[in-house]
Amino acid sequence: MTMPLLFVLAFLLQCCSSLSLYHPLDPLTLDEINQIKNIVDKSKLGSLPNLTYHFVDLEEPDKKDVLNWLSSEKQNKNVLSRQAKVVVRVGGETRELVVDLASGSIKSNHVYRGHGYPPFTFNEFLLASRLPLQYPKFKNSILKRGLNLSEVSCIPLTIGWYGEKVTTRAVRVTCYYRGGSVNVYARPIEGISIFVDVESMQITMYMDRFRVPLPKAEGTDFRSNQNADSVTCNLAEKGFKIEGNNVNWDNWKFHVGFDPRAGVIISTASIFDSKTEKTRQVLYRGHVSETFVPYMDPENEWYFRTFMDIGEFGFGRSASSLQPLIDCPENAVYLDGYWAGADGQAQQMQRVICIFERHSGDIAWRHAEINNPGKVIRSGQTEKSLVVRMVATVGNYDYVLDWEFKKSGTIKVGVDLTGILLMKGSPYTNNHQITTNVYGTLVADNTVAVNHDHFLTYYLDLDVDGSANSFVKAKLQTARVTDFNASPRKSYWEVVRETAKTEADARVRLGLEPADLLVVNPNKKTKLGNQVGYRLLPGQPVTSLLADDDYPQIRAAYTKYQVWVTAYNKSERWAGGFYADRSHGDDGLAVWSQRNRRIENKDIVLWYTVGFHHIPYQEDFPVMPSFHGGFELRPANFFESNPLL
Repeated sequence: MTMPLLFVLAFLLQCCSSLSLYHPLDPLTLDEINQIKNIVDKSKLGSLPNLTYHFVDLEEPDKKDVLNWLSSEKQNKNVLSRQAKVVVRVGGETRELVVDLASGSIKSNHVYRGHGYPPFTFNEFLLASRLPLQYPKFKNSILKRGLNLSEVSCIPLTIGWYGEKVTTRAVRVTCYYRGGSVNVYARPIEGISIFVDVESMQITMYMDRFRVPLPKAEGTDFRSNQNADSVTCNLAEKGFKIEGNNVNWDNWKFHVGFDPRAGVIISTASIFDSKTEKTRQVLYRGHVSETFVPYMDPENEWYFRTFMDIGEFGFGRSASSLQPLIDCPENAVYLDGYWAGADGQAQQMQRVICIFERHSGDIAWRHAEINNPGKVIRSGQTEKSLVVRMVATVGNYDYVLDWEFKKSGTIKVGVDLTGILLMKGSPYTNNHQITTNVYGTLVADNTVAVNHDHFLTYYLDLDVDGSANSFVKAKLQTARVTDFNASPRKSYWEVVRETAKTEADARVRLGLEPADLLVVNPNKKTKLGNQVGYRLLPGQPVTSLLADDDYPQIRAAYTKYQVWVTAYNKSERWAGGFYADRSHGDDGLAVWSQRNRRIENKDIVLWYTVGFHHIPYQEDFPVMPSFHGGFELRPANFFESNPLL
């Protein structure tokens, strides 16, 4: 029996055994990842030295094929072809592969020659972090500071791009002193800059420019003294059904997946309309697309700290194993995650996603009617929702990512920032001593927490009652009363609806004028004649304040607008471009939008950026209380009336 036939049989056997749980957008399994490694290793690439795997993910099937598969009423549906996109580094080149799992073959293999590099691997960061500890100049610097080398931890940081010609993958390594504290980031060793060529894994430049007092260990411990079993939990009932990656809860059903780059992905979300007795499409695909975290210190040791964490490393690969009763309540169900290590071997992280029914104590709706003679009528419902949660720990920060589904049809997307501030050593112990710009806040003796931003850009492929949608700005504009005989009023506001024709029409900087932002289906109307739709309820209107010609802003140009709408293209998912490390800003959302494609009554994607300007405060030290942001997707004439009744 030939090897390709064996692969086909093995693939069919695997699929048939779990066909009832199958979904075309299921993430790669542990066995599939190992199969991909086996296929690549047996190819010509496998004989080349230093082959490393930087990205292994499902090659998403065509959207029309997925939708056709979902809508098919056949008992025995055909399994769609399973392929993987694989990005490897070998021989100093970046290669993009498409691997077919059924045939056990590489369908395409080409060299990427554009700007930017694929995400770093954990192994590369680990090796780079160890280099300073063996470097004579660094050991001498530590000795001169009177520190113990065995108490030093070093952390590699991505370096961005500042107009230079980029010829290699590189990081800068910063070091911290643990002595007497478990809070590594609280005791930075200032003044030392270490440049590492990741390809050769060698230190290429070393500078020790100055010394400042090392922040104290006292008061830096962030560990809680609260016992997990004392945490108040939700009801013990699970309240939902999960089969494979398919979730059914109340009137919602959707697919949840784990992705090494994006983290949690919500797909093919639809809601049952009890009045029409039909299940209706809402969201085809939704996930965080990119982060941009620029620090506001322009000095030599800090200017490069302008991170794009998802593209440079990955939220999924930064996933934290969730703590029962702390990260998730006792009624939570957990999902594991899988991704490929640097050698291509499948890695497993337990409890990367939790799903739970939330009984918040909030009111879904209520009313007290006092105008019925002789009686008061009160009625209402408590809020009940389903939450899908993941936590990404990216260095010092923890991002708590929630997708919350409500019976009303609302999808509430939340981001909570917590963790440790990024701090620098300082000679100051009191604010009155500071006479120069320290670019942050003195939060403890000899400790300055640096001002910074967080931008999380979401990819939201809404399919409101179908794929043909339009983007509408319902603007609130002041109007003057002209008939003074009818009213003593002089003004009111009215709604002026504008439907975006092209991508340029759909870029929105929030806060400039009041408007509802809607994705509507112009081909579907309620019985009363209103276009069915969903509206975006944004959070705080935060945009980047960096100058347009600043290099970090060039790379993250999409953060100048909170809202974008683009024509659907399966390859356009990563707002900062696929190759984010040392990118030049010549790929990504801002570039795609310049094509100015038509988006009226088309398959479109909504992009929304959750933003935070973070001025640190003393209460953020030694660990920061959760800082919340987010947005909602809420029905807008989608139902004939309140779906909760």
